Amino acid sequence: MRVLLVGAGGVGGAITRIAARRPFFEAMVVADHDLARAEAAVAALGEAGARFRAERVDASDEAAVAALLERHACDVLLNATDPRFVMPLFRAARTASATYVDMAMSLSRPHPERPYEECGVKLGDAQFEDAVEWEKAGLLALVGMGVEPGLSDVFARYAADELFDEIEEIGVRDGADLTVDGYDFAPSFSIWTTIEECLNPPVVYEADRGWFTTAPFSEPEVFDFPEGIGPVECVNVEHEEVLLMPRWIGAKRVTFKYGLGNEFIETLKTLHLLGLDRTEPVTVPGPEGPVRVSPRDVVAACLPDPAGLGERMHGKTCAGTWVKGVKDGAPREVYLYHVVDNQWSMAEYGSQAVVWQTAVNPVVALELLATGAWKGAGVLGPEAFPAGPFLDLLTAYDSPWGLREQ
Repeated sequence: MRVLLVGAGGVGGAITRIAARRPFFEAMVVADHDLARAEAAVAALGEAGARFRAERVDASDEAAVAALLERHACDVLLNATDPRFVMPLFRAARTASATYVDMAMSLSRPHPERPYEECGVKLGDAQFEDAVEWEKAGLLALVGMGVEPGLSDVFARYAADELFDEIEEIGVRDGADLTVDGYDFAPSFSIWTTIEECLNPPVVYEADRGWFTTAPFSEPEVFDFPEGIGPVECVNVEHEEVLLMPRWIGAKRVTFKYGLGNEFIETLKTLHLLGLDRTEPVTVPGPEGPVRVSPRDVVAACLPDPAGLGERMHGKTCAGTWVKGVKDGAPREVYLYHVVDNQWSMAEYGSQAVVWQTAVNPVVALELLATGAWKGAGVLGPEAFPAGPFLDLLTAYDSPWGLREQ
């Protein structure tokens, strides 16, 4: 397997550190719009970086990405950029007849008249529109293969196959007790992506109604997270799992709720009130004349890079899937989860917990594709594949998962 990794930021850098310890691939090309960042990611591997090389590429330039795939004879494109670049990279992989893997799906657009009742363009719609063509070509696009979405979807598949006869509800629940020294507000993940998913109308799935939307931060509930994290208030957030799971798993209801905290929610609401969540450029004065800038890009530039916060971070992050249903005629509830301690991920990999937890899952998936344990054609989510091999290999990566009866 020869891999083109596009994006050498926090998650991309963590991917290289994890992959460097595994023998399943022949080469990995690390490409970024900033060549120095790609080179730094490779240089950080030291002697373990012999199979890696750095390149510069504009992720929005489909032709350039396809040419890079062909020049290095890469048979897989792993997308570690933000969701704005999903579609050009998705199409570039198809042009080059390469397998495509991402951790976030194509962007949504709210319903123009009833944004908090009906779906407009849903997450992933643009990719699924091309599913038949990918399948006819015998090519695979594995979409949503991070931690959430990704591992959470694998947990749902495992629950459906091994733990339940009938599923009433699947609820992805994400919480943490992370703190960052020296900052009053410092998101542990890309603020661009966080704004996108938190301020868009959340999507809920119900079998008798299909997909529908609610208001941001709706339906608050307190969820007790394991391994000492404890109770955290979680709210509805737009996320890919709700769009993926019902395609392959029978459930009466699917939700995604995120433990954001009141301070974080109020900050996001303020950004929205001021129009600073907008992606459309606005004109501002500059020393050499007016310039066009995206308000959301300005917010991201003003905040610390999440990848560089690891030394200041303390605590744990938990991603998991709560499932309620029936097994052998009796009611059952379980929470399948994965916890990463920032102290461990920094000591072992030099990556902060949130980006490391995101990065490990696509690497596990690549290894399963390389060995043939996972295979398929079309546009498929993680729940389209057997869960057992993934969870076994995740544990072999020294990253165990847990199951708690509720």
